[in-house]
Amino acid sequence: MAGGFGAGKTTFVGAVSEINPLRTEALMTTAAVGVDRTEAVPGKSSTTVAMDFGRLTLADDLVLYVFGTPGQHRFWFMWDDLVCGAVAAIVLVDTRRLADCFAPIDFFESRGLPFLVAINQFQDTHQHAPDQVREALKIPAAVQIISCDARSPESTKRTLIAAAEHALAELHAPHQRKA
Repeated sequence: MAGGFGAGKTTFVGAVSEINPLRTEALMTTAAVGVDRTEAVPGKSSTTVAMDFGRLTLADDLVLYVFGTPGQHRFWFMWDDLVCGAVAAIVLVDTRRLADCFAPIDFFESRGLPFLVAINQFQDTHQHAPDQVREALKIPAAVQIISCDARSPESTKRTLIAAAEHALAELHAPHQRKA
């Protein structure tokens, strides 16, 4: 899972994981001033510095391992390792900062990794329709866009299931995937 700084990735992994998630959170220091855009996430005092990891068992023979990437550009050097072996990806969107989603979308598209876009429904913010987000991010019609609440175990589970179903559909239609 990828998305901008403060989009809710750590919260999502924590909500959906059946195990205590592995988190690599560190307190933000003054070194982050001017680098990390915190104005849209007031009160945020920590950030992911490597990854978040959780697990969800959907059936006896189907276990999803969930990795959340750091949202800042300076941690991109590890993204290829984090997506190695991935079946699908989720781009978690904070509509207050849509521009933060272009790079993760480009990353997954360039690797031919099936992904969907999940609009995180933050409390007390204007809710945008999926079609509005699709138009703003110039996302092709083949990419599914759904709404989710990163705090809700049921909502995050539905999002992961949608990503898995999307990956299976892509697997059965390989001629449509980008090389």
